[in-house]
Amino acid sequence: MRKQDSATATRTVAVTATGDSGTAHGVRAGSAPTAGIRPGDAAPRSATLPTGAAGTTVPTGAADPADPAAAGDTTGGRTDPLPRGTLLAGLGVAAFSLTFPSTVWGLESFGPWSLVAVRSTLAALVAGAFLLVGRVPLPERRHWAGLAVVAGGVVIGFPLLTTLALQTSTTSHAAVVVGLLPLTTAAFAALRTGRRPSRTFWLAAVSGAVVVIVFTLQQSGGAVSRGDLYLFGALLVCAAGYTEGGRLARLMPGWQVIGWALILCLPLMAAGSAVALTVEPVRLNAHGVIGLVWVAVGSTFFGLYVWYRGMAAIGVPKASQLQLAQPLLTLLWSVLLLGETLPLAAPIAAVAVLVCIAVTQRAKS
Repeated sequence: MRKQDSATATRTVAVTATGDSGTAHGVRAGSAPTAGIRPGDAAPRSATLPTGAAGTTVPTGAADPADPAAAGDTTGGRTDPLPRGTLLAGLGVAAFSLTFPSTVWGLESFGPWSLVAVRSTLAALVAGAFLLVGRVPLPERRHWAGLAVVAGGVVIGFPLLTTLALQTSTTSHAAVVVGLLPLTTAAFAALRTGRRPSRTFWLAAVSGAVVVIVFTLQQSGGAVSRGDLYLFGALLVCAAGYTEGGRLARLMPGWQVIGWALILCLPLMAAGSAVALTVEPVRLNAHGVIGLVWVAVGSTFFGLYVWYRGMAAIGVPKASQLQLAQPLLTLLWSVLLLGETLPLAAPIAAVAVLVCIAVTQRAKS
């Protein structure tokens, strides 16, 4: 019996190809001579098609079930090859940096409880309009617990506690909460997912947080007041909300995460608005209206929308470190919008924070 050359052996190669009809076709290699291919020639390269679990074909743009990021991994298991995720998270930070100055403006017209309730109600109405226009179905039952954490942390807890703090604290002093927020968010994410960033990441994160804390506390004299307790409480609830929102943003679009969280709070916030507006005085002026509109639409809806999309792309720990720049941005807006004096130490702190951000973005997480 004559041996058959292995290069020309008859074999079956399964190739999944989707045509106009959307059906898969099998191609039998070696069953018929191929034009231009002679025995001994190098075999043509075969295209590798993406497959999911158990060899199933994954449509273009669909999440691979075997991908840990698609399964809800929030620690950066999938890295965005483009800077799009970083840009989105950075845009969210820019929106958040205006929150404290806008809140101070809003307090010129509204009481603290009224401002928080009305801002959440307006943001929920905007989100509801987008959800209706997009005909977005209700989230799965398993997601509602996570949405409740987001709602309690970033829709109610953080706005309420920081607004109460800003009645007695300046924006520069209140900026300490966002200086500590990246480190706290990274810690919550590590506890939530069971994965740990590298030592380099933690060293840079802690260093950046220390720089911001020293900077802000030095400017405020380091005194601890009731406002500080509000700020530290806001820090904890917001970090929990960010972490859970980043996890959910892997499973649904980021704007839907914050949208459904706002809708979840709408009955409570609408009732709270009706009560608070009758109890607290209202003195409408331009600053108050602009501040209310921004904290409702700019910070609460748009800011969280791009922020959660950014976290879903680059992971919670790395996205959270971008917030190290937020206190300094807030100080800048405080100078421009509130007339506060910019501390001389700001440029030094800015350089140190930017170095920490660069290290955390390059560190493995």
